[in-house]
Amino acid sequence: MVSKPHGGKLVNRVIKGRRREHLLEEVRELPKIALNESLVADLMNIAHGVYSPLEGFLTRDDFEHVLYDMRLSNDVPWSIPIVLDVSKEEAAGLKEGDDVALTDGKKALAIMKIEEIYEWDKKEYCRWVFKTVSPEHPGVVKTMSRKELLIGGPIDLLNEYEEPFEKYRLWPIETRVLFEMKKWRTIAGFQTRNIPHLGHEYVQKAALTFVDGLFINPLVGWKKKGDFKDIVIVKAYEALINHYYPRDSVVFSVLRMEMRYAGPREAIHHAIVRKNFGCSHFIVGRDHAGVGNFYGPYDAWEIFSEFPDLGITPLFIRESFYCVKCGGMVNEKICPHSNEFRIRISGTKLRKMIMEKKKPPEYMLRPEVAEVVLSFENPFVE
Repeated sequence: MVSKPHGGKLVNRVIKGRRREHLLEEVRELPKIALNESLVADLMNIAHGVYSPLEGFLTRDDFEHVLYDMRLSNDVPWSIPIVLDVSKEEAAGLKEGDDVALTDGKKALAIMKIEEIYEWDKKEYCRWVFKTVSPEHPGVVKTMSRKELLIGGPIDLLNEYEEPFEKYRLWPIETRVLFEMKKWRTIAGFQTRNIPHLGHEYVQKAALTFVDGLFINPLVGWKKKGDFKDIVIVKAYEALINHYYPRDSVVFSVLRMEMRYAGPREAIHHAIVRKNFGCSHFIVGRDHAGVGNFYGPYDAWEIFSEFPDLGITPLFIRESFYCVKCGGMVNEKICPHSNEFRIRISGTKLRKMIMEKKKPPEYMLRPEVAEVVLSFENPFVE
């Protein structure tokens, strides 16, 4: 039996049938708010249960509980506020109790029942979510550029947003059925925003040795400059799974969700999301969802002790390296040799080699993966 969704029930705010037809008529007369790509992604994730138990964007009470306590007002763990920001101009004429159409700038995607319109302190948000207000932090920069007001309330989805990676995407209702069909009782979720090097493969396979299946779920969507492009990550994983994983041991699906670079808080968020997909375990990386030197290397491990009721088991697998004497990828717990024999995989070095069109050594990147990555003229976000 696949584990229960967060909060006990998988949310489904996708409207179908006659009610949808009726609402499509109604939506034409409603005031409209255009969402950017990141907010559209959040909207879709609410509607399809990725963010269960959320049924809409947060109202003030839930927002403040999440910001200060990392829990919803009903005490369910939740670490990242999912909010819809609007300008004063967009909010003019809107009041609590109104319906508003949420669009992607072209077509109406959803109707939202406005329960609350409220102000927020963006610096206060940054202090609590990112633990910094430094303009060097990409999440801070993005937050400070958001609009002055927040509106909260439940949403009803009328139209899907076109997903460029549709053939690689599964929603929680689909993964849960798939895991049941495979008779997987224990599933380890793996979050990534990078191409897979041998360190990632080591961690994934270490987890796979004691669970029934592995769910590799890379993020597609907004990332900072210098990160790998979505298509490069997808194609690199396709090559790795095809050549180096036993058939039927892995489910691969993309998730359109922006990186917030919120370190430990985001690690909790990533775990909750994978719990909703049906995972029983979640692999927590070293400096998970970190950026620069804003978080300690194991802060994302320590925060899980604050959530004994999270309902998904974190897997803290030590950082791996290549040991010349051991002749493979190992970690400190299993390798007895000194530092002179250990070669650590540096993401910075790997990026530099790829930028210079040099093939990384096989202890860093599988040759099939390297071939895919080097086939792109520029594999990085600009």
